[in-house]
Amino acid sequence: MIGQAKTGISSLELSRHLGVNYDTAWLLHNKILRAMADREEAYLLRGRIQIDDFYLGGELPGGKAGRGYENKIPIVVAVSLNEAGHPVHARITAVRGFNSVAIADWAKHHLAAGSQVLSDGLACFRAVTTAGCSHEANVTGGKHPSDLPQFRWINTLLGNLKTNFNGTFHAFNFDNYARHYLGGCCFRFNRRFSLVAMTERIANAVCCCMPCTERDLRVRGGLWVIKRT
Repeated sequence: MIGQAKTGISSLELSRHLGVNYDTAWLLHNKILRAMADREEAYLLRGRIQIDDFYLGGELPGGKAGRGYENKIPIVVAVSLNEAGHPVHARITAVRGFNSVAIADWAKHHLAAGSQVLSDGLACFRAVTTAGCSHEANVTGGKHPSDLPQFRWINTLLGNLKTNFNGTFHAFNFDNYARHYLGGCCFRFNRRFSLVAMTERIANAVCCCMPCTERDLRVRGGLWVIKRT
């Protein structure tokens, strides 16, 4: 169910299908998603890469509006393309912020040296050069995505991501559990042409990952970016 659902599946929906209570379904769901996310950490994007910034989350009642308000977390979305210009591999990753230090750290963990990175005019993306990549900025100037063919696939991926979270997950702790769910999205996207083998691949990821307790999932989920650095 977790591997075949195109837009993912919520823990509540999983509990209904399995006939177990919500807490049991949540724990099972998040352990599997964690294993999927861990497997994705082993891959580097390489070649021609499109990259963009995104905030995941919604405004809290009475909270600060706009970029960076308290219920939003910064996300880097990137996709590598083949020679024909079609998407090959995606990475969707929570970062500490949209600044040069955070993007440089992200690039060192997720980009192969020698890659060619295309981004919009956000200045912090120049930091990908610290990972040995070249960088080209194409300022979008508030244009509609349909008017930006050079960013076609990154905009498609962003649109799918928004549909995924808005349509499937209605109550979500973005700060603590974004890594698990974003990793699950990437795992499915990167194996979208191997649906027959999806269950076997997820089972293999589960068997190869380190043991994880419920406390690990609930307490450490929001600290993963800091701990990795």
